[in-house]
Amino acid sequence: MQSNDYVKLQVCPVDDSTNAKSTVGAPNLSFIIRDEDHTLGNSLRYIIMKNPAVDFCGYTIPHPSESKINFRIQSKINEDSTAVPALDIFRQGLVDLKQMCSIVLEKYEESVKNFKDMETS
Repeated sequence: MQSNDYVKLQVCPVDDSTNAKSTVGAPNLSFIIRDEDHTLGNSLRYIIMKNPAVDFCGYTIPHPSESKINFRIQSKINEDSTAVPALDIFRQGLVDLKQMCSIVLEKYEESVKNFKDMETS
């Protein structure tokens, strides 16, 4: 059983020019996602890389005996020196992945139903 202080997702703060640790609005962030593996890591990386605001997205699994992913997002810096916050990109990636999985599940269940209907007729 997990304790109340168990954290599934950890956002690693970034040092900015003021030496203050910050994550809000940061264009480049690293995340630690616990209890996940390549299934989520590669799927989420694929979805996030489709976002035109993303310059780089990648993940590593530090060691096979550790069940965590180190996930990194770097957003593109626009001509006006602004960028989409990496946290917003991460959230949108999760939403998009969830939608994609829902569509795949719906199509799968529909195909199974059609197959069973064909077998009974």
